[in-house]
Amino acid sequence: MGEFVLAAEEFTPPGVGTFIYPPIFGEVTKPIVQAIFAAILVGAYFLVVTRRMTMVPSKGQFVAESFYGLARNTMARDQIGGKEFKPFVPLILGLFSFVLVNNLFGIIPFFQFPTMSRIGFPIALALFVYVAYHYAGFKKHGFVGYIKHAALPPGVPAFVAPLIIVIELFTKFAFQPFSLALRVFAAMFAGHLILVLAVVGGEFLLFSGSALVVAAPFAFIAAIAFTFLEVLVMSIQAYVFALLAGVYIGAAVSTEH
Repeated sequence: MGEFVLAAEEFTPPGVGTFIYPPIFGEVTKPIVQAIFAAILVGAYFLVVTRRMTMVPSKGQFVAESFYGLARNTMARDQIGGKEFKPFVPLILGLFSFVLVNNLFGIIPFFQFPTMSRIGFPIALALFVYVAYHYAGFKKHGFVGYIKHAALPPGVPAFVAPLIIVIELFTKFAFQPFSLALRVFAAMFAGHLILVLAVVGGEFLLFSGSALVVAAPFAFIAAIAFTFLEVLVMSIQAYVFALLAGVYIGAAVSTEH
């Protein structure tokens, strides 16, 4: 019994330090390099594929067309509207692809770290979306018109209008970008931490030199199973991020609140 207690006391679970990388040079860290590489990778992929379009699509063209169709139809047209959506398709497609690639870095050998688990990157993207949908709203309705459009839904009784105005302005100008960034960050942070815990825990059990070694295979099996689950979560979070960008733009440019 004593060796079980001793083994448990020696194990140090991974924590926040797992997400901290020393600078490679200057202030540039591994997550920054990954973000830059993801932007280059996404841009180069679509550039190469669209230059070699054929009637019978290759596998690469098929994937690109599938991504484009999803971004165009589901995330842009259905959320923004048939008359307003086309200028925003590149933005939404870019967001979806960029976030997805950075998320998938968490399970790709050599990278093995989801870029969006560092809060600065989701915040930067959320602020980019924030500027985009407010700019679209101001352009469509004018300054005063957009503030009215954003602040007060039609048909609200006068006695509750002041409260609704405060809530709506807070939601659209403060809460929406915060929630957009926090959602993908929390999912990637928690997922990566659990995955690392399963791998490190399995390794510790395997070399513990105690009877606990029999539990090591179960930890590694859990890590493999969770990796597949993470792929699903990473894809969903990229989809939701881009979809909500479309929802916010649609709300900003709509003729009705």
